[in-house]
Amino acid sequence: MDERLAIRVRLFREGGQVRPEVVEFVVAELAALDAEGALVTDASAGLLTSHLMFALSRLVDGEPITEYGTDAQVAAELADHPEAVRRARAVAARARERLGAALPESEVNFLGLHLAVLARHGAH
Repeated sequence: MDERLAIRVRLFREGGQVRPEVVEFVVAELAALDAEGALVTDASAGLLTSHLMFALSRLVDGEPITEYGTDAQVAAELADHPEAVRRARAVAARARERLGAALPESEVNFLGLHLAVLARHGAH
């Protein structure tokens, strides 16, 4: 994790808008990506980090997440990145198990898109 991403995480941790268990979950997911060789920087994973922090926080707090339909462009993009889809589903399963936060399918798809972008940034 680069310094800018660490600052982003620290702001979430200290800002009080995100539950500590959500911050720790997201940090663990970022560390797993890094351990697998992904280039986890603010440029490559900043949006992923923020999106996941806010989505999981809303779910853990019992707030609904509106599920939007996945359009053809998103579906086409995900079809080219089966590993990103697999990882998104795995992250969603762990979030449900560890946090009780069930991400709707549209959020899983957006997570898949973020992971596909991360994969395009390459490995370290």
